[in-house]
Amino acid sequence: MSRIGIMGGTFDPVHVGHLIAAEAAREGCGLDEVWFIPTYNPPLKDNQPSVSSELRLQMVQEALGGNPAFKAVDIELKRGGMSYSIDTVLELKKRYPDASFSYIIGSDRINDLPKWHRIEELAELIAFIGLEREGTAAQLGQLPEFIRQRVTMAAMPPIGISSTDIRSRVRSGRSIAYLVPDTVHQFIKRRGLYES
Repeated sequence: MSRIGIMGGTFDPVHVGHLIAAEAAREGCGLDEVWFIPTYNPPLKDNQPSVSSELRLQMVQEALGGNPAFKAVDIELKRGGMSYSIDTVLELKKRYPDASFSYIIGSDRINDLPKWHRIEELAELIAFIGLEREGTAAQLGQLPEFIRQRVTMAAMPPIGISSTDIRSRVRSGRSIAYLVPDTVHQFIKRRGLYES
């Protein structure tokens, strides 16, 4: 049975922190692959993505750079509408019945798990790999038991990079070199993304 980690997010833009998180989870939890699944419409974020779903998917594909353990999956973009994790997991389990899936999430998302749509059903279908994010500690003790028993923490180097900061840097004309993979940096420059 293949062990697959799911990295969901807007990836607006994808950055090296996402890649480091994926690799930390892959290595720390013995995953065979990590699938990056850009959301169409994220339910727990106030702001909509700054660029189109097509461009965000292309940036993810550029970032993965042929790593055989990483894969971009457009399942939520094709489905459209609100990107609820339960819908994605049900579809993935139908398509890949021999795979075992785990969501890879930062400590901020771990604390939000009780708010996830149909979390009781989701927690029966999938495990969660938690990675500590700088500035937000995981509050595992405050989670309901049915969620807490499905969370495994994995070590990750502290990386203070965010997509919000990267968009702000581009808007103000500051460098994003080394914050995103070079292929993504060039893609953003060629397309003039995030400049206004």
